[in-house]
Amino acid sequence: MIKYRQDKNNSIIAEITDKNYIVNDAQDILNLMADVGMNNCNRIIIHENNLNKDFFDLKTRLAGEILQKFSNYKFKLAIIGDFSKYKSKSLQDFIQECNRGKMILFVNDLDTALSLM
Repeated sequence: MIKYRQDKNNSIIAEITDKNYIVNDAQDILNLMADVGMNNCNRIIIHENNLNKDFFDLKTRLAGEILQKFSNYKFKLAIIGDFSKYKSKSLQDFIQECNRGKMILFVNDLDTALSLM
């Protein structure tokens, strides 16, 4: 379910690798943070398919609830996927705004995620 990696600075990065694991709500993220935090990790890579589809519908507020946890607990997050398929201008603006910061990143592939973590 979780693959741990070390970057060049010896920071630990957790990648969710279980294709059947779905983050459905903020409590799921808190549980995940607790699990990886026990391994001195505060960086998580999640694939798009590991997030409930409601995450990408901003009207549900699920994305805001989940991403707020990363901000509150100072965890870094990279979400890997093809986000061009989402036609919502609001979502595209949201992704672009997140990518301007350093804590929440939406990227296309694992190599990019690892290099920015």
